[in-house]
Amino acid sequence: MERYEIVISGFGGQGVVLGGIILAEAAAIYEDKNATHNQSYGPEARGGASKSEVIISDKTVHYPEIEKPDILVALTQEAVNKFASNLKESSIVLADSSIKEINVANQVKVYSLPIIETAAIEVGSELVTNMVTLGALAAITKVVSKEALEKSMLSRIPKGTEELNLKALAKGFEIGEQVI
Repeated sequence: MERYEIVISGFGGQGVVLGGIILAEAAAIYEDKNATHNQSYGPEARGGASKSEVIISDKTVHYPEIEKPDILVALTQEAVNKFASNLKESSIVLADSSIKEINVANQVKVYSLPIIETAAIEVGSELVTNMVTLGALAAITKVVSKEALEKSMLSRIPKGTEELNLKALAKGFEIGEQVI
């Protein structure tokens, strides 16, 4: 691995920003890689557009802005519409299965996954959509290990939610492994 530029995008309330922080810390703290994290979100507390940008590299990250993502995680149609045009030909897209229209170059690998449905139905709470997302991302891309994500997650989530979040991460990893 040299450098991965990752965009995780959805709407407020899906834990996109926390998910990006956990991913960056998993790489930087628990896997001895270099990582940066940037975030942006609309003025709405819930429902507005939200984005995390994470760069993970074996080398020093001199420029922390993403120009052409290697990996796009899209939890909404708006996320695909906004970021798919900037992808590299070798990029990977992880899209929630509720997204019906994904227009990307032929070489881009697209994985349609029931991320939100898995969080809501199999885990029991849409509040852990971010953990299902991170589990699937790790399983498919191998950008960080499941173990590093677990450690990073457990250092960041509210006390009393460990079991729910660990279940969500495991379910995400499971749906990611099913498609590869």
